[in-house]
Amino acid sequence: MVNEKKPVLHPSPQDPSHEAVEIDITIHVFTVSATLVGVCLTVIGIFIMNRRLSHVKSYGEELLALDALLFLSSCIISYSSLRLRRKGRRHRLERLAEEVFFTALTFMVLICILIIYELV
Repeated sequence: MVNEKKPVLHPSPQDPSHEAVEIDITIHVFTVSATLVGVCLTVIGIFIMNRRLSHVKSYGEELLALDALLFLSSCIISYSSLRLRRKGRRHRLERLAEEVFFTALTFMVLICILIIYELV
């Protein structure tokens, strides 16, 4: 009888492997970027319902729609990397998903600054 070990995605907290950490980060990027797509769409809906922000509406809606697409791209790329079995390609996709995610996050902060500046 051969005692085979099953691969574990989340090893013991004392010694997490580099691969487990990368997969964990990718899962977080996937879930958070999917959530932030919903946040962007919610804010676009608020802009549409609130006609008092007409001078911000066109810029804010368009920029948030673009930002939602960036978060969606990050979500799709991170999901794709989770599905891959080849380590080299998976790591490249994980890195790309993180870069797109942080670009979209930075863009969201800039959009918020624009909206606050226009409200004041």
